[in-house]
This record gives sequence, C-alpha cells and structure tokens, in this order.
Amino acid sequence: MYSFKKAQKTSRGRGGLVLYLDFDGVLHHENVRVSNKSGPFLQAPERYRLFQHAELLATLLEPYPDLLIVLSTSWAVRYGVATAASRLPESLQDRIVGGTFHSKHMRVGEFLELHRGQQVTADVARRQPRDWLALDDDTEGWGSNADHHVETHMYEGICDSEVLAKLTEKLEAMCNSPKTCKTR
Repeated sequence: MYSFKKAQKTSRGRGGLVLYLDFDGVLHHENVRVSNKSGPFLQAPERYRLFQHAELLATLLEPYPDLLIVLSTSWAVRYGVATAASRLPESLQDRIVGGTFHSKHMRVGEFLELHRGQQVTADVARRQPRDWLALDDDTEGWGSNADHHVETHMYEGICDSEVLAKLTEKLEAMCNSPKTCKTR
C-alpha cells in the first residue's frame, strides 16, 4: 500500500533526486479512456494493457535507491496521488513523494491548461530537487528544461528501444554523478 514514509525522511524530494512520472504514453499506450462504470481502460490493440511497463521501470530504478518519484500524470489529478500510486508495483509506490498538482496552491482548471512541461517546471521550482528527470510523451512546454525530459513513445512508452537507451543513459548520468545519488 502506498504511503509517504520515504517522503517524511526526504522532505518530499527537496534537495533530492526526482523522477517525474507520467503514466499514459510512458507505462502503457497513450489512448486511455475512462468508463463511469469500470474506470480507466485502453482503447488500443490487444497487445497493450494498462501499466504493462511498470515492472520494467521498477527494474530500471533498482540500482538507484535514492531516486524519488513525483507523479506528473493526470491520473493523480483525477484520482488523487494515493489512488494513482496504488496502480504501480510496490517498489515504485515506496519512492513516491507526491504529485505535481497541489490543490492548496492551484485550481484544477488552471493546472490542466498548462502543458506538462510547464506543470513539471512549476513543481521543480516549488520542490527544489537537487536534480530531476521527467518521463513523458508530451513534448510541449519543456523550454530550457528539455534536457531533463525523456520523450517516450506514445504507444510503446519506455519499452521503445531508443527511449529505453536514452532513459538508461540519463539515469546513469544523473545518479552516478558525484553530487547526486548513491547506487547499490
């Protein structure tokens, strides 16, 4: 079950290393729909399923135990951080320190009008991580922070070979730098 245990120790990412995580187009095909009766589902070919790449991400992050996750997905806005996080493997849930949407600081409508890059950049300014990386298929709004963004494939997510290579390279660079996180 998702909890903020790690968040209490790390001031929710301030001064730490943070991975901003979108779900749609990252952990599964981007074409997610919502049914009032059954909740979210994919409208995509049968070979795709919700969160099909979540275990792959968990494996990629294993060598970097200090890396924390902030949910930058619309799932966190719609369902709340705890409910959105509950869809992930426990090893990823344990890393989550919050979401980019903060109901105390912003209105939902105004937040959703921003491009994902703008949402993440605003959170970086509030949270002040030591370093960060964002996984998202949205290419808008990153501006001068484009080097912190790993653009994922809208259908294959992080499983796309080029995306996987770029993500692996950026994680290693960020987490193996002398000023950043420890590896196992």
